Amino acid sequence: MAPFVEVCRYKPLPFSLTSLCSCPCRSTPRNSLTLPQLSEKYSNLRLLCSKPSSSHPRFNGFSVNRRVIITAVARVESEQLGDDGISKEEDERGKEVENAEEDLSLDQKKEKSRSQFKKRVVFGLGIGLSVGGVVLAGGWVFTLALAAAVLLSAREYFELVRSKGIAQGMTPPPRYLSRVCSVICALMPILTLYFGHIDIAVTSAAFVVAMALLLQRGNPRFSQLSSTMFGLFYCGYLPCFWVKLRCGLSAPVLNTGIGRSWPVLLGGQGHWTVGLVAILISFCGIIASDTFAFLGGKAFGKTPLISISPKKTWEGAVAGLVGCITITVLLSKSLSWPQPLVSTIAFGVLNFLGSVFGDLTESMIKRDAGVKDSGSLIPGHGGILDRVDSYIFTGALAYSFVRLHGV
Repeated sequence: MAPFVEVCRYKPLPFSLTSLCSCPCRSTPRNSLTLPQLSEKYSNLRLLCSKPSSSHPRFNGFSVNRRVIITAVARVESEQLGDDGISKEEDERGKEVENAEEDLSLDQKKEKSRSQFKKRVVFGLGIGLSVGGVVLAGGWVFTLALAAAVLLSAREYFELVRSKGIAQGMTPPPRYLSRVCSVICALMPILTLYFGHIDIAVTSAAFVVAMALLLQRGNPRFSQLSSTMFGLFYCGYLPCFWVKLRCGLSAPVLNTGIGRSWPVLLGGQGHWTVGLVAILISFCGIIASDTFAFLGGKAFGKTPLISISPKKTWEGAVAGLVGCITITVLLSKSLSWPQPLVSTIAFGVLNFLGSVFGDLTESMIKRDAGVKDSGSLIPGHGGILDRVDSYIFTGALAYSFVRLHGV
């Protein structure tokens, strides 16, 4: 049986035969045959030749007779064909499985988004109705509810400060001091209602906190002082302007129709004060700003607004501004807001700006912290700070506007 040389199917190399035939009919005594590189598709190519001859020892074990015939036969084995067919079937089945998994994952994502949307709607309506009742009640009911929201928001803020993302670049304040600051923030609205102002209380609290940081064991850091002072201002002092607006401006609005028909048991016409009308318009303007900005960004959003929050767009911001101004004007007319149209539009612009910058400020804190939500207290919405971020700066702007216009 003739011996053969099999080309390696994994790393085929060119194989050269020199002076395979010394036939006198050849013009030159030397000819060469070079086998090219073989791909894996033809990995079973085999080279066959006749019996070796001892007359040409210079071929080192591979010699041929004078009239040798070399035949290259590409043998395609039936097993190889069977393997190729099986591999194709397996590839097709794998693709089908991958497509099915992708379809299933898409369905799961859609179902998850629907359930989240339902939760957002249900809890959003519940929160809206509860906040509306608290705002209408006013007084200590409104103040205590605001104090509870401030306490939870302050705790979420100091947890964000202590998170891994922010703590890598700074030294967070001690945990006990964070809890003390959260309690101080919750007391600020109550002190505002009781005393009418909290300038002395805020200054005293800041001094005590600064002394506690400076006298702590170890090495005090400026980052601890700055994050703590900002927390007192952001979570405690700014929300107090809502108490000043709702409970401090107690002059009745005599021209409003809903005030004349308001039940006497609930306060009668005197219940509808300048502060109540202003806070209702401001709250509804903020809600309209967030809603119109979300819908406008979904429908037309293409131009990013700022790198802090990549999902926000200029188109959504313009839609939010238009929605906020529209709702402010409509409610001012229906509630007999004693302001000209230009002042009403300016009030709507202020509410929009306070809402946007409050949202962006919290987005910056969360981005540095490396988290999506400030907490998980409200299903479908995140934490308390995620829901009240648009209201933090707006209270101070709304109160200042009303006081400057002498309403």
